[in-house]
Amino acid sequence: MAWVGAKITGLGAEVPEKVLTNADLEKIVDTTDEWIVTRTGIRERRIVAEDQATSDLAIAASRKAMAHAGVEAGDIDAVIVATVSADYPFPACACLVQSALGIGGFAFDISAGCTGWIYSLVMAEQLVKSGGAKRVLCIGAECLSRITDYTDRNTCVLFGDGAGAAIVEGADEEDNGILAWDLGSDGSDPSILWQPAGGSKIPASHATVDAHDHSVRMRGRDVYVFATRIMGHTCEKTLEKAGLTPDSIALLVPHQANERITQSARERFGMPFDRIVSNVDRYGNTSSASIPIALKESLDAGRAKKDDLILVVGFGAGLTWGSCLLRWRI
Repeated sequence: MAWVGAKITGLGAEVPEKVLTNADLEKIVDTTDEWIVTRTGIRERRIVAEDQATSDLAIAASRKAMAHAGVEAGDIDAVIVATVSADYPFPACACLVQSALGIGGFAFDISAGCTGWIYSLVMAEQLVKSGGAKRVLCIGAECLSRITDYTDRNTCVLFGDGAGAAIVEGADEEDNGILAWDLGSDGSDPSILWQPAGGSKIPASHATVDAHDHSVRMRGRDVYVFATRIMGHTCEKTLEKAGLTPDSIALLVPHQANERITQSARERFGMPFDRIVSNVDRYGNTSSASIPIALKESLDAGRAKKDDLILVVGFGAGLTWGSCLLRWRI
């Protein structure tokens, strides 16, 4: 059956137990708590144990989302995992999750950087609206600590590990929960934010390992300029499609990359602090996992209420960007 719309019916999140504080980083790299907090707003982040991988976090978050939605493996037709730090180059992390949970149908990964979970949400909406799936499990999961260079003080202070998952299913017109979206990308300069080595362009070698070229590399100033511009731009496009204005939004849930970027978005829309979701101080940048984790925490804290309008927005490697307007149906 094809539906006219789609909605989120369950959420789950998982973060590792290990906490890496700014004080811990002071012991391994030339930095200070004051320097990190002033520039990023981050105070701590979660790091996976030695025996954990991205799929482990994704599976745990998915189980929670399924329980929240009251669905079982047989009720789900597709699994989408947004990640840049999958267990292996192939097979897809989604296939590992699908197998572990006993889900049929099909599974695939999306590589859209920190925007990945929004991409997965839009793909899920299109699948249920076309009749290609009745329910889709959308996951954003990362073990960025596995691809972080802890000798680079400009990047190692930023990233953490975690996963968030959502169940997306069809909705009729009156119960539609995904009202409008905007996606975009610009691949003209991949080196702004990338992992240089390990692919077909720069295969792995002793030299690439010695140079830490299998770790995240970022031109921080360029990312900041891009992010502060594109977040407002994509949000305005999505709101225009929905025929709404920023004052209609109950919550703005941005990708949790940097507190200064989040506050720049808040100022552009003139939103009060209590309508912005921010947890970057506790988790750092968890890439594709950051938005679903923040959504789940908002729901648990009573900040996301049924029928609220919630705007999610992200930006990331690619460069990619996207926003999605949700009518909260949980």
